[in-house]
Amino acid sequence: MSYRKKFMVEPGAKVRLGKIDPDFTGKRISRQDAIDAAARQVERIARLQYLLYADASQALLVVLQGLDAAGKDGLIRHLFTGVNPQGVVVAPFKKPTDVEAAHDFLWRVHRAAPAKGEIAIYNRSHYEDVLVVRVHKWVPHAVWSKRYDLINDFETTLSENGTRILKFYLHISPEEQLERFKERLDDPTRQWKISEADYSEREYWPQYIEAYEDALERTSSKHAPWYVIPSNHKWFRNLVVSQIIADTMDDMELTLPRARVDLASIRRKYHAAKREQAGEGAKADKAAKAAAS
Repeated sequence: MSYRKKFMVEPGAKVRLGKIDPDFTGKRISRQDAIDAAARQVERIARLQYLLYADASQALLVVLQGLDAAGKDGLIRHLFTGVNPQGVVVAPFKKPTDVEAAHDFLWRVHRAAPAKGEIAIYNRSHYEDVLVVRVHKWVPHAVWSKRYDLINDFETTLSENGTRILKFYLHISPEEQLERFKERLDDPTRQWKISEADYSEREYWPQYIEAYEDALERTSSKHAPWYVIPSNHKWFRNLVVSQIIADTMDDMELTLPRARVDLASIRRKYHAAKREQAGEGAKADKAAKAAAS
């Protein structure tokens, strides 16, 4: 199945999240088969990331958005365990610091954009500035409503500089969210993740869904597409996102760069060094034998 085609928000298309089943897993794959397939995709990502890092002419930006407990942290942990950490940056965007708030809303986001050869993962992103600020009315409509165009311009700038952009909305149901909150309560190793806002924010679920629908509709583009990923089942979510990322990296036609040195000259120096080393070794052996006699 082409997950890119199935779950992409086509530019200009209307989005109604209520009509997209967060429990969807398809009919052709079992849970274990999906887990095995996702593991293979993760291996593909690791191989392709090596080429991306070596090639250093393009970059990849992965944007993860979703309501609380949608699985952003878990997805990062599952998909990027095998990559070289030198070429991957994870940027979590929480409440702006005083310094960040003193700048335009894209300032902190642009600073975290990937350099050529890198993968950057945004755990939440610049989209919070048309989501949470809208829902809670922290800025006027006249302010946040202009940000869609600014976001589109920003992403166009990144694309024109060689950055591929993939944006994933992890789609869960209110029932699944509440079940995941319970898992946190029952698991001492995860209780640190609990906050009062987990439950207070649930009251705004309809407003968040409306805000997400507008953001998905107004900012999905050919060079920066949105994907709505059914995420009630983590094993299916991992498979879909990993395949989309790996397929996109394949499309980047990444290759190993040519050697930047004269290999023939380096080989000559290598063999000369080996001969010199062998000669020194022979001298040392001869001296040792002479001393022993």
